[in-house]
Formats: sequence, C-alpha cells, structure tokens
Amino acid sequence: MPDTNVVARERQDQLQGMGCSRKRKEDARFIRGQGSYVDDIQLPGMLFGAMVRSPYAHARIKSINKSKALAVPGVVAVLTADDLKPVNLAWMPTLGGDVQAVLADKKVCFQYQEVAFVIANDRYAAADGVEAVEVDYEELPAIVDPRRALDRNAPIIREDIADKPEVGHGPRTHPNHIFTWEAGDKAGTDVAFDKAPVTVREQILNPRVHPCPLETCGCVASFNKPTGQLTVYMTSQAPHIVRTVASLLSGIAESKIRIVGGDIGGGFGNKVPVYPGYVAAIVASIVTGVPIKWIESRIENISTTGFARDYHCVGELAADKDGRIRGLRFTALADHGAFNAHVSATKFPAGLFSICTGSYDIPKAYCRVDAVFTNKAPGGVAYRCSLRVTEAVYLIERMIDVLAQKVGVDKAEIRRRNFVKSEQFPYTTALGWTLDSGNYQRALDKVLQAVDYDGLRREQAQRRTRGELMGIGISTFTEIVGAGPTKACDILGIGLFDSCEIRVHPTGSVIARLGTMSQGQGHATTYAQIIATELGLPSEDIQIEEGDTDKAPYGAGTWGSRSTPVAGAAAARAARKIMDKARKIAAHLLEVGEGDLEWEVDRFKVKGNPSETKTMKDICMAAHGSNLPAGMEQGLNAVEYYDPPNLTFPFGAYVCVVDIDRFTGETKVRRFYALDDCGTRINPMIIEGQIHGGLTEAFAVAMGQAVPFDENVNHLGNSLMDYFLPTAMEAPKWETDFTVTPSPHHPIGAKGVAESPHVGGIPCFTNAIVDAFAHLGVSHMDMPHTSYRVWQQCNALGINKR
Repeated sequence: MPDTNVVARERQDQLQGMGCSRKRKEDARFIRGQGSYVDDIQLPGMLFGAMVRSPYAHARIKSINKSKALAVPGVVAVLTADDLKPVNLAWMPTLGGDVQAVLADKKVCFQYQEVAFVIANDRYAAADGVEAVEVDYEELPAIVDPRRALDRNAPIIREDIADKPEVGHGPRTHPNHIFTWEAGDKAGTDVAFDKAPVTVREQILNPRVHPCPLETCGCVASFNKPTGQLTVYMTSQAPHIVRTVASLLSGIAESKIRIVGGDIGGGFGNKVPVYPGYVAAIVASIVTGVPIKWIESRIENISTTGFARDYHCVGELAADKDGRIRGLRFTALADHGAFNAHVSATKFPAGLFSICTGSYDIPKAYCRVDAVFTNKAPGGVAYRCSLRVTEAVYLIERMIDVLAQKVGVDKAEIRRRNFVKSEQFPYTTALGWTLDSGNYQRALDKVLQAVDYDGLRREQAQRRTRGELMGIGISTFTEIVGAGPTKACDILGIGLFDSCEIRVHPTGSVIARLGTMSQGQGHATTYAQIIATELGLPSEDIQIEEGDTDKAPYGAGTWGSRSTPVAGAAAARAARKIMDKARKIAAHLLEVGEGDLEWEVDRFKVKGNPSETKTMKDICMAAHGSNLPAGMEQGLNAVEYYDPPNLTFPFGAYVCVVDIDRFTGETKVRRFYALDDCGTRINPMIIEGQIHGGLTEAFAVAMGQAVPFDENVNHLGNSLMDYFLPTAMEAPKWETDFTVTPSPHHPIGAKGVAESPHVGGIPCFTNAIVDAFAHLGVSHMDMPHTSYRVWQQCNALGINKR
C-alpha cells in the first residue's frame, strides 16, 4: 500500500497553496505585453485633457485669457476655476482633512499648480492649447524652508483658511500652521532625561523624495448623460475610496459611479490620493458628454503628485552609562506643502510616527510633530511604508547608533541591551502600540553570524590604520503595517477594514473578489494560495479580481502593506465560512456527524475509516445539487468584511558593509544582508522579489533621491535626468534571510513584507556610511549620500588629500 503521508504531500504539492514558491499567475500576460493600463483605454469619441500649470510657487492670478487657446485647431474647451464654481467642483477634499483647489482660484500656492484644463481632439492639440493659454501672474514672496513658515512676517500661503482657528486637527498658532500632534508622557520623559547620566541629541533630516512609479497618474472619465452613470478608469491604489470621494464631490449617487483600476504600473503610495487631474477629467466629461483622457507627464508626476518625507527631526535619547535607554524624546517639523493632502487617519494626523520606539524596551517616551504649509506641492504619501513609519524608524535607528558612539558600546551590543525580549510579547510600548510578536535577538544573532560581524570589525580596525574608510551599518527595525482596526484607523471617516467575496463553482474552480488593488505585488497568486490552502482546491483554478468597484466588495485598497494583513485575513475567513458549510455537506453525504470527520489537505475523512472520504471537489458539485442537509440552500459562497483587532508588526535585522573612496567620495556597497520576519510566509519567491524591490528603493532614497528647490521654490530636479532611479547596474547584490514569528491575532499568522526592506534598509545604509567616519568624530550625516556629499565630509575632515 502507498505511504499515506507521501500521498498527502503529493496532493498538497498539487494545490500549490501557502508556502509554495509557485510562479506568479499574472505574469504570463505581462511578459507578453498584454497588460491593460489606463493609457491603453480607447473609447468612442474620446477627447484628451492637459493642464496649464503655474511657473511660480506663489502668485496671484490677475487674469486668464483663453481666446488664443480656443483658436488652436482641435481645441474644444478650456476650463478654469470659474467654470467649476457653478457645479460646486472648484475645490476637492484631501485625504488629510483639508480642501484643495482643483484649478487655482485667484492664486497659486506651488509651482506647477493646476490653473486651467485644456480639452482637445488629441493630446498634441491639447499640448498646443496649453501653450496658448495666457495667464497674467503677480509673483508673491514664497516659503521654501518650513522652519521659516511660522515666522511673524512669513507670507500667508492659504488665505482661504487663514482665519480658521483649526482645520480638523486641533488649535492652530499661525496661518501657516496645520496641526501639532503629540503622544506619550512628556512630564515623565522630561524627568527621565533630568536623571539620566547620559543624553544624546541630533538633528536629522528626512529629505523630500518622490515614489516615482514607472507609470504616471492618469484616468479616462466617461459620463453617460442619459443614465447619469459615471465610469472612471484610473490609476488608483484605493478605488472604493475614490468612488466615495467622487460621489461627495459630484453629487452623483455612489451607486452610479464605477471606478476601474485595471493594471497599474507601480504605486508605492503615489496613487492613493485623489488628484486635480482626475476631477478635471470628470468635470470635462460631464460638461462635454464624451469620455476624457488625462495622462500626466513625468515632470508633472514628480512636481505635483504625492511626495514623501520632508521631516525635519530632532532625536534625543536618555540612557545609563551602559547604554540602556531610559527615555526617548523625538520631535519633527513636517513640511506638508501648500495643502494638507497627507494621507492619514483622523486620529493620527502625523501617521504612525509614534512607532518610533522601534524594537526597544524604552520605559518613557514622548514625541511631537508640528505640520506647516510651504509653497511646495502637497502630498506626504506613504512611499513604500505605512504612514510616516520610515521617518520614525530612521530616527530611532540613527539615534541608537549615536548613543552607542557616545557611551563607547558596540552598535550590535547596544541593540541587544535594549531589545524587547521575546518573552515580553505582546508588548505595549511607551507610546501606546501593542507589538504582537517578535524575537529580535534571534534575528540579529543569525545575521551577525552569517556576515562574520566580529571578523568585519577586525578588518575595519586594520583598514583604519591605513587611512581607509570602511563602514558597517546595522538596522534592527520594527515596522507597523496592516492599517485596519477601525477603532483607530480611517480615511475621511471610512474605517480601514477590507473584504473578500468567494464564489465556488460546481466543478471546483473559484472566483474571489477583494477590496484591494494590486500594483505588482502578486495578489492574483498570493490570495489564490491562501484560498487554496483553506479550501483544498488548486490555486491554479482560483481567479482573483480587484479594482472594479462594480464587482469587488468595498475595501480600503492597497497601501501601507495592508493587503495580506487585512484582505488576506478576509480571504482566509471567507474561505473558512465556506469550509463550515462544506463540512456539513460532507457529514450528510457520508452519513456521520460533523465531529466524526477530519480534514486532510483536500478532503474530509471519517475518523477510524479513512477510506470513506469526500473530496472538496465532490462537495462543490454536491452543493449545487439536491442531496443537501434539510433546510440548507445551494451554493458555496461567502463574503467577509475583516476589521482586524490590531495592526501587525513585521521586523528585521540588516547589515550593510560599505567602502568609501576618501578622494572621490564614491561609496561601494560591498555587502548587504537582510533578514526579514513577516510571520507566515505565503509565497517565498514573491517575498524575495518584494524584498529586492524594497531594498532597491531604500538604496535609492539613501544614496541619491531628493527633490531640491531654489530660494524661490523652483524645482531643480523634476525629471529622470536629475532624479535618481537606480537600475540593475547601480543596485547592490542583495542577500536575504528570514525567521518566522507568526502574528498571534492574524487568521494565518501573516504580517506583510513589501515595505519592511524599504523602512529598514534606509537607516542601514546611513548607519554604514556614518560608521565609516565614526572614529573621526562624525555622529551623523544627512541623506542623500551622493558621492559629492560624501566627498564634502571627507574634505571637511581634511582626509581627501593625496
């Protein structure tokens, strides 16, 4: 007789469920060039829109002359703010609780702000029309430095709300002040600092950067006047949220609005907000009665859509003489640009910045964020991270190194001394988060052994005697992901739950629809693997649909690494509802009680009589027939709306080794070893790909990305000639590893992974570079670490002379 365990394993392999490194189901059409992106959409009678944008960062609009533009062949119409006011669409709500001008009304507040929308027969005529619109501006003083925004004589940027005492997040102290948010025990923390024998303080900048996805933002809006239905094909990471916003804006019943995500060429947080181009296209379609396509250029994308970071921080730690932390005090000045469009939950206007205690057991902590307006583009999106988590993790991981240098303790050892211990979980931080699970010591020890950390330190000491610069960076980070508990997280009052609807067909194939939106994460494969394991049906036969609000149940979309922690949980729980019914059917068919059954891979067996079985495919067919338990309806369908009890907290331990040429400032990454713990691993190959992508974007941010401005707030780097996007030529070789510490509250123990390497990788690069100079008294260097900036540090130290 065949070994029953071997047979079960063979059936398990055939499912290609959780834990299997199967190839991505969606890639077959992508590698054949058969994806369907928004710019591929062609509708009958479609016109094209293009934006007239301001050359000034701050100016009054004295007049707009459309006449020459309307005379351009092919131009159909030119819309301005005055045209939007009669339909009450001149302003739109932002995801930060503010309002933003769709088209500038009498004043522009940032360079490239939308001023007019030209509609034409093709995109070339639209571009010609944009050039022909004449706008008379009166330039005004502009604010580029957020540290000057609250000066008594600072120019007032938002005259529309200048007199409002608050704008949704508490009292304001200045017309350019947005909010002050704080968390923790300030008084207790101050006492801890007063008593501590060692304190450190450092000013740390997280410069403004941009996610810069391969595909820019765009949409095709089509309003059907006879039916009153609006369909919008668009680049959105959160289609259902956009549908709600579109209904609130337009007054069209939400049931008559359809948002279709389609394929999206990368998002990284950039495609969560609602942008003026979307609204302008919708208005234009309503006015003209024909579809309108709007696709932004690369310069428009970098200049005007959601930026990230721009946090000007001060980090302080209080410790005993052995480096054990007694208190943390972190403050930040957040530059939100001209409108508060930062994606944030109502209760957390500064996002999840209060995760800044990281992986460490810190008894007293206090953090504060002050947000201000400047004459830059609005945004503040979660660039491959949850909201403001990268800023928080960067700050604590940098400050741990600063403290290590101050007390003379090795940078790995100081982390060991301060880790939350495995037996302390679930652990509630001094700032109120309950970390679900972790084993930080095990992760760090595994990495240090893999790279021969002690040997690297010996090599570094030898190289320093020869005047060479070698740096070893460590990052032991904890991220917070899975934005979901509605008691804590919402956008515009909508809770961040997510959903899954599963329909099982008689032959055992499955269609599942979810409220998320893939932008390259492999959802069609990952979700199918979760359901395959739960239902005992092959993942190859499970089809996943997302992004079409007429089909998928309501969900908050994909961002903040929430797909697996929230929607993945919904998929598992929906499948378990189906399994509950399947068990009843199996018991009925086998004429036993439900308690007499046991589940094995893809079938129910009768306990003590394993030859008596019903496979899941048998049950699928039976569920659509007449031989069912009394009173049971046909079908195997289920819907789950999942509101998680807590967020999830993936973590990791990284080591980076760099060699720096002190004469040129060139930095070579010799080795980067990344260990991630994302809880239960669904598809190891997809995880590997996500980690490679996150590390590459971490490398980009640390080593070259920044959005610079001159004193008049003119962009100095808004094209790919200037903005650094690393290719395979520049990116280092990544070595990856893992541990598995499941989340105790997640149905399958998963935590999410795609953003962790970005969050943990950035401080690891900086820590390595600063470590190369640490013996020369350098405690911090701000990003980006371009060759020129590193050379400047060498020059300041006088070590670049041959």
